[in-house]
Amino acid sequence: MATFRSAAALLSTDGTRTPGTAALFTEPGKRGGTPPWAGDFRPATDAGGPKNAVGKTFTLELPDGRTGKVVVQGIKTGKGGITLALMGEDVAPF
Repeated sequence: MATFRSAAALLSTDGTRTPGTAALFTEPGKRGGTPPWAGDFRPATDAGGPKNAVGKTFTLELPDGRTGKVVVQGIKTGKGGITLALMGEDVAPF
């Protein structure tokens, strides 16, 4: 299981860019298939976060320019701010 944690940005279809931190992981693929990947995204404190994001598709951009499509599965609110639960589509960008 590969893991990745770094600064990242979440890009919406209208071009809005939300900086933050991504913590991502992959799971073993099934018989040569594309390994599924998922993780969390925590928007920077001053960035807020995308509104009504659950169920919407975004582009996750990593610091080196690699990107991956993600769907927001849920939003958690806590002491540290909000956390978006992500499910990746296609090949993991890390």
